[in-house]
Amino acid sequence: MAPIDFRLDGLSALFSPRSIAVVGASSSAQKIGGIPIDYALRFGFEGKLHAVNPKAAQVQGLGARPSLRAIGEPVDLAILAVPAALVHDAIEDAIEAGTRSVVLFSSGFAEVGDEGAAAQARLGRRVREAGLRLVGPNCLGLMNIRRNVYATFSPAPNAGRVQAGRIGLASQSGAFGAYAYSMARARGVGLSTWVTTGNEADVQLADCLAWLAQDPDTDVIMAYMEGCRDGPRLRAALALAQAHGKPVVMVKIGSTELGAQAAASHTAALAGDDAVYDAVLRRYGVLRARTVTEFFDLAHSAAVAGRPRGRSIGLFTVSGGVGALMADDAASHRLEVPPLGDAAQAQLREWVPFAAPRNPVDITGQVTNDFTLLERSAHLMLRDRGFDSWMGFLAAAGASDAFWPVLRDLVGSLRAAFPDTVLAISTLLSAERRAELEAMRCLVFDDPSEGIRTIAALAGLPAPGGTAGEVPGAAAAQAPVTLEPGTLGEPAALAMLARAGVPVVPHRVVRSGGEAAEAALALGGPVAVKVASADIPHKSDVGGVALDVQGPEAARAAFERTQAAARAARPDARLEGALVASMVAGGVECIAGVRHDPVFGPVLMFGLGGIHVETLRDVSLRVLPLGREDALSMVRELRAFPILAGARGRPAVDVDAIADTLVALAGFALAAGDTLDSVEINPLIARPRDRGGCIAVDALIVGHAAGPQAGAKA
Repeated sequence: MAPIDFRLDGLSALFSPRSIAVVGASSSAQKIGGIPIDYALRFGFEGKLHAVNPKAAQVQGLGARPSLRAIGEPVDLAILAVPAALVHDAIEDAIEAGTRSVVLFSSGFAEVGDEGAAAQARLGRRVREAGLRLVGPNCLGLMNIRRNVYATFSPAPNAGRVQAGRIGLASQSGAFGAYAYSMARARGVGLSTWVTTGNEADVQLADCLAWLAQDPDTDVIMAYMEGCRDGPRLRAALALAQAHGKPVVMVKIGSTELGAQAAASHTAALAGDDAVYDAVLRRYGVLRARTVTEFFDLAHSAAVAGRPRGRSIGLFTVSGGVGALMADDAASHRLEVPPLGDAAQAQLREWVPFAAPRNPVDITGQVTNDFTLLERSAHLMLRDRGFDSWMGFLAAAGASDAFWPVLRDLVGSLRAAFPDTVLAISTLLSAERRAELEAMRCLVFDDPSEGIRTIAALAGLPAPGGTAGEVPGAAAAQAPVTLEPGTLGEPAALAMLARAGVPVVPHRVVRSGGEAAEAALALGGPVAVKVASADIPHKSDVGGVALDVQGPEAARAAFERTQAAARAARPDARLEGALVASMVAGGVECIAGVRHDPVFGPVLMFGLGGIHVETLRDVSLRVLPLGREDALSMVRELRAFPILAGARGRPAVDVDAIADTLVALAGFALAAGDTLDSVEINPLIARPRDRGGCIAVDALIVGHAAGPQAGAKA
């Protein structure tokens, strides 16, 4: 990806201003123009505060100015609380005054129709030309809780301020943002920054993520996204968060057709194919939350515990049944539950002869007779195996006042002895006691299954470091390819892919029955005869395919038969002869393709063919560029991968050859750039290595002339 300039200096003036002016300032603390001034005065904004109102001498005790220029010095942030008809003049005033950033509350832009969208586009162009950063229009604004910046008219802070913390929250929806603020306050989740982006004439959700990724006051990022207009910008922001080790937890709506339509009508955002969004989010290690509760649980847990070193976990329980439940949950979420060593197991049996000492470790209710067993057993487990995470189920013991000091001392001693281990306790605790354990970086769960799911999610976070946006092992760039608009015939498509490094079936292009006979003789063995026509992408539908053709004379007859059938079914089609190709015996039928997504550009798809792709939709997706390890992961993450790996005695196919083919296909798509609409290999036959690996049997390439087309499918 090309580097993205997020203009972070301007964003810092927006999110952490030293001076604020409210344009359209009101003396009423209940009006949109008065609420930000009231908040600044009540909540202790320490910078300079200005009121701009040409019709007032004073506003809430502040001397009012008729314009931003009249202030006499540039301000970092201007809050515009004016009707849409006055926005143009207010923006020009801000530009002439040297204002660095603007929050625009006003509605009446893209959300109301084409005329509003055109006005919004002009607004965006103007502020970008002037170097001004703008949030909105049609937004609730932003808050920097640590700096007491409340550039918002949301009533949520009036019901109680959220505590300062290290989680940044960005939302495209003002209503959701206000609800999330209230939930954070109710759940005791501390926030660093809160922002709603509205219609995104300038500042997009991606810009907010990029700023939060480099904000020293933020450790975890929460995001609510309805759609994205600039896929490369979003990817660059997520890559920045990954490089800085900032977990991102996101709610992305629009996963169904109905949901996508609702998102578009609400914000005029482009809600694309949810499977592509999911692939993008997984590419950058984003934790995708499906419910609001999960949204907060994951973010809060990431802020408390961080990322485990790996996927091994030690499970401790006072109930054998719950221990088995936790073990099952761990296995289903791909956590590793290795047994303790023989010596450690023997020690546990010496302490409690009827204990289950492997892992999970169950010391039963004996802990109520000897509280020291809890700490001794936990330390023994972690010394023996050095688990990346440790979780203890203590039933309702946490509700006991007598047991509380034991639990607090346990967590304290474990944290001191094993500072890099993710610790979790499942028991019943008051909010105050839960907060005390969380302050020691110990997760607390009422439900042990929820604890396992959360630890597994945290274990899936990417390791911090690396260069933002780089793709390890990405293939070298291929020579540029320019495609003509429309569909290429199969011979031309196979030739292009072969030049790109994709293994294609041996074949010849023929224009007569005699040439077909010669081709069959030269290729040897059974052949397929297929009509060659760019106008007929699905040749079998018109009787244009003959399979298992044996010998030259049969090939001659097959040529004549398929040509006649195609002419009868499609008299308008241009016939270019036929393709005679060797039949490929055995193997597993797969499909691979690239389509140009209107938001994220080229997206690679791989899956098993036939019923697996048509009915079960068992496919994997990656946005490009693609590294070889990514390609291998695509193959292995299919639900039907055991078929490729040699299920039930079948020979395993050459997975490395599939990965090489996917990398070559991705390279071709990047080389074709915006001239590619879609490319598909169907079928791609996967075979064992000693039988030639994988081979493309049929291919379809579609080019376009004027940039990617929304809705094109591979």
